[in-house]
Amino acid sequence: MNINNILSALEAKHPGEHEYLQAVKEVLVSIEDVYNQHPEFEKARIIERLVEPDRIFTFRVTWLDDKGQIQTNLGYRVQFNNAIGPYKGGLRFHASVNLSSLKFLGFEQIFKNALTTLPMGGGKGGSDFSPRGKSNTEIMRFCQAFMLELWRNIGPDTDVPAGDIGVGTREIGYLYGMYKKLARENTGTFTGKGLEYGGSLVRPEATGFGALYFVNEMLKSKNIDIKGKTVAVSGFGNVAWGATLKATELGAKVVTISGPDGYVYDKDGISGEKIEYMLELRDSGEDIVAPYAQRYPNAVFYAGKKPWEQQVDIALPCAIQNELNEVDAKNLITNNVICIAEVSNMGCTAEAIDLLIEKRILFAPGKAVNAGGVATSGLEMSQNAMHIQWSAEEVDQRLHQIMNSIHSQCLQYGKERDGCINYVKGANIAGFMKVAKAMMAQGII
Repeated sequence: MNINNILSALEAKHPGEHEYLQAVKEVLVSIEDVYNQHPEFEKARIIERLVEPDRIFTFRVTWLDDKGQIQTNLGYRVQFNNAIGPYKGGLRFHASVNLSSLKFLGFEQIFKNALTTLPMGGGKGGSDFSPRGKSNTEIMRFCQAFMLELWRNIGPDTDVPAGDIGVGTREIGYLYGMYKKLARENTGTFTGKGLEYGGSLVRPEATGFGALYFVNEMLKSKNIDIKGKTVAVSGFGNVAWGATLKATELGAKVVTISGPDGYVYDKDGISGEKIEYMLELRDSGEDIVAPYAQRYPNAVFYAGKKPWEQQVDIALPCAIQNELNEVDAKNLITNNVICIAEVSNMGCTAEAIDLLIEKRILFAPGKAVNAGGVATSGLEMSQNAMHIQWSAEEVDQRLHQIMNSIHSQCLQYGKERDGCINYVKGANIAGFMKVAKAMMAQGII
């Protein structure tokens, strides 16, 4: 495999799609050695087939706002690879959504889903529509218009969307309601549904919970106890909330959360009612964390800054891609950070990751760390198929087992000659090998 030739061809074919090209490069660099040990992969052009989506749907979404004005947005669904199961991945509604970001997320989803051991392929979708500032009625109209274009191309055994940034239980409800009306069926076509109509317990917390189960295994592999460790968390939505809740339960102390306006440092720790207040902040519609420092006087708000300047033992980017850069990584290393784990998708820049690996800092990528979200979505699919609902304890136990299994796969494939574990390499190779073998078994299609 000639990585430079593949990347050059992709860049020529898809100019300007920086996030997508970054994600592809990270995987190809990691799997190069093992790929070259399998000439049958090269003969079948597995990489050339894997880096291109099976298909992309792009469509106009036209809807009416509360003033009676016609609004137009773009909608997308990227069906990337279904070698091991139906396409599975969230819908993101945010002004920043474009094809490059969705292709990056869909590509990552292939390997993340493979790591869960559940039969799910990779996909992603969304729109440049932002729910923030819109009324419930406007959001409902948009979701119904979006589904009117997409419904024929999804289904419980074809493509199963879920939530992501800007798409929570409310949006999933509107989307699923319209799908059900159009398709005239009541099936597990969406995950992240409300508990009243097929949703799974623990789903809102799952990404954050799973991330801490994984981080705890990382620390245990080095005989480090998470109890008493300080943790920097970015973001303040569902993912950050789940991570903060589980970190606190495990005995760590979370000292930061952040938003577009800056970050809050709380030396007393974010626990108890403070964790519940994160949900109030999220639901306020303001998209800011500054009010936290007003409510809790011992906390300090740092406007326009990121939490990675604080001295902590563990750093957990939980907000968005490329939020932790090389300068941030240097700050954390200088401050003797023990572990950094991407809870957001591709939360660190490539330069930051290279530095962390070079300095032998415990680091793990999002496709492994945050797989708990899609794993619990897979568990929701199973419950829907069997027409049952597991208890919270059953779901959490299965989630814990899945995250431990993902960690074991990373150890198996990520061990370097000096005995250190390269979690990026381990996660990429483990996911890739499962998908590549499935593609080989199914012929040239």
